[in-house]
Amino acid sequence: MSKIEELKAEVLKAQQNADIASLYILEEKAHELFDEEQLHAFYANILDLALERLTETLEVHRVMDMNEVQDFATLRALYEYAIEHYSADKRKDASALFEVLSGLSNDKKFSNALKFHWQASAEDLSFDDFLDKIADIDATQNAGTFYISCFSKEAQKLLDNSQEKGE
Repeated sequence: MSKIEELKAEVLKAQQNADIASLYILEEKAHELFDEEQLHAFYANILDLALERLTETLEVHRVMDMNEVQDFATLRALYEYAIEHYSADKRKDASALFEVLSGLSNDKKFSNALKFHWQASAEDLSFDDFLDKIADIDATQNAGTFYISCFSKEAQKLLDNSQEKGE
């Protein structure tokens, strides 16, 4: 059995078990062995599983636990999906996704960070401007989070302005 066939078997097993975390563990191998089309399908499978988990979570009215490996992987996949929309200039879609995600986790730091994403995309701020003016990428990299978790002073002004408009 070739390496690519072995990887496909591992991916299939993870999919059948709805194991998003295992798929993320296989991500590096997928980048090494899969062509672009296979890689696209790989990420589409992660997203499909994450959307299924999102639906189940919303149906039972629970929040996801960042300490539970499948919830963590689901939140990561959905966050990446929202960022993909934001970077593709689908700001309204991104804003709606960030809004849902901000209330989906029991992790206050994650929820608060997503409020900055949500507000920036809702205010029609471009993704590049979000990265340049709102996000603190160096601090986020030092924090080691999968999501943009550190922000500039401008970010608080963005939230304050949105709260003033809402009053």
